[in-house]
Formats: sequence, structure tokens, C-alpha cells
Amino acid sequence: MARKSLIQRERKKQKLEQKYHLIRRSSKKELGKVSSLSDKWEIHGKLQSPPRNSAPTRLHRRCFLTGRPRASYRDFRLSGHILREKVHACLLPGATRSSW
Repeated sequence: MARKSLIQRERKKQKLEQKYHLIRRSSKKELGKVSSLSDKWEIHGKLQSPPRNSAPTRLHRRCFLTGRPRASYRDFRLSGHILREKVHACLLPGATRSSW
């Protein structure tokens, strides 16, 4: 189980990303339309003005049951060992165990 503080920090980053998402998207669209270099520098400055933690690249996918940051499957939002336990217990419909 991940530490509670790390999980809360990740949630805070998600809220910041949602808050500044429209500002970033509109600035990037403007950046593509403008041709003069001085205007591009101004828009680039606007892109740098939001907090760093509001950038989508700073988000980390975590297992929603344990909070584990690594080996998390996007489709199920579960970490590898929890996914394996759920599949073996037949709690995930459509997922089958591999056998050879």
C-alpha cells in the first residue's frame, strides 16, 4: 500500500491539471496560429506561467485499490499483482487466465 501522502499529492496534481487544462490547450492553439517570433515568445511565456504540477506529464497512473505507482494496467486501473488476484478469483469479467 502506498503512503497516503503520496496518493493525496497525486490527487492534488490531478485537480491542478484539470484546472489549467483549458488555458494550456488554448495557448497551444494560439502558438500554432502565430507566425511572428516575438508573439510566439509571449505565448510561450503564458504556457510557463501556470504551476509546474499542473502539467499533464507530471501525472502518474496509480492502482486505484493500493495506490501502487508501477505496473499499473490502464484498462483495469489495477496493479499487476492485484489484477492477477482478481482474475484468479473470477472477479473481472472477460479476463481469462493464461495456461500453457
